[in-house]
Amino acid sequence: MNAAPNSTVTRHLLITGHVQGVGYRASMVQAAERLGVTGWVRNREDGRVEACAWGPDQAVQALIDWAHQGPARARVERVVVGNVPDGGEAPQGFAQRATA
Repeated sequence: MNAAPNSTVTRHLLITGHVQGVGYRASMVQAAERLGVTGWVRNREDGRVEACAWGPDQAVQALIDWAHQGPARARVERVVVGNVPDGGEAPQGFAQRATA
């Protein structure tokens, strides 16, 4: 069941493929800021990129759609999206975090 168009949602993303060393995180920050989505993105030691996005349902979905493509040099194989029922307090801005 989809949320109402202007309700706020939180989504967790795990992106698999050739997504490190290609500007994926910086590009995601730019895309999120353009869409008005807050949250964070970081590399994982296993080669994936992980992100959490807070914002209006349609804006977060647009960021998820962007994540399936990524920047020009990325080759995204898979994006696993998880719901976060209570995302807590929305962060200010969209930040790159240290590798986990």
